Amino acid sequence: MDNQLFDYSPIVERPPIRWPDGARIAFYVGLNVEHYRIDRPSTSIFAGTAGLAPDPLNYGWRDYGPRVGIWRLIESLDRHRVRASVMLNSDVGTRYPQIVRAGRDRDWAWIAHGRNNSVFQADMTLDEERAYLTDVVDTIERDTGHRPRGWLGPALTETFQTPALLAELGLSYLLDWSNDDQPYRLNVPGLLSVPYSIEVNDISLFVGKSLSGPDFVRIVKDQLAQLYEDAADSGRVMSLVLHPFVINQPFRHRYLDEALEHIANHPGVWLTTSDEIAEHYARHHAD
Repeated sequence: MDNQLFDYSPIVERPPIRWPDGARIAFYVGLNVEHYRIDRPSTSIFAGTAGLAPDPLNYGWRDYGPRVGIWRLIESLDRHRVRASVMLNSDVGTRYPQIVRAGRDRDWAWIAHGRNNSVFQADMTLDEERAYLTDVVDTIERDTGHRPRGWLGPALTETFQTPALLAELGLSYLLDWSNDDQPYRLNVPGLLSVPYSIEVNDISLFVGKSLSGPDFVRIVKDQLAQLYEDAADSGRVMSLVLHPFVINQPFRHRYLDEALEHIANHPGVWLTTSDEIAEHYARHHAD
């Protein structure tokens, strides 16, 4: 079937985007704060035990994130004055309320990211998915004090009806479709796509490709340099996607701090959130 969610739009034929204060780059940290069920397989560092339940090796590796890694990450975000855009599983408010409290204190943006990272809605009926999404969004609003404006599916998964159901719930943008350097209008009234990187992403780089910390810093700098050059006539978006159980392992953390320092001190960069990017684009450019 043909894709009906969005139209083809070559970036060279669009009206220019202007970010606040003349910035070329709108930069946000996509911080994944997730809960994983102990009886289901998920993202793993060792495939040999990934199908077991329980799987102490891989579950414990993932569980390092909320127990240790995120607190190390928060120190870096605070030091470089970066607010996180949090891809939040709705189970987190009950399982790890201290993280939500820390985010509320820092005015983080909250993006709905499913109930947990072990359940996808791929096989749900329309009514089942509507009830599921409603519960996720309402729970996040209750726990954070803010109704989510954006959505990232667990493992970037959707059904064909997901965008319309999210629009019914009042959400205004998706992060699942990683096909652009700028926001754009989807063919669902009131709904945008905002860029989210599956390549400049710690799971892709460290788990998928086994790259080193210095490789990570070089890639982040190269990404920013190219986008900055591209943005001479029209603004671009750069996301840095992080999972605390990966990037905040002790031997990697210093390289994240180095990358954030480079970005935070680079001229022409608007340090912002995915919420603010979507809002600015909708107000000034979406038509």
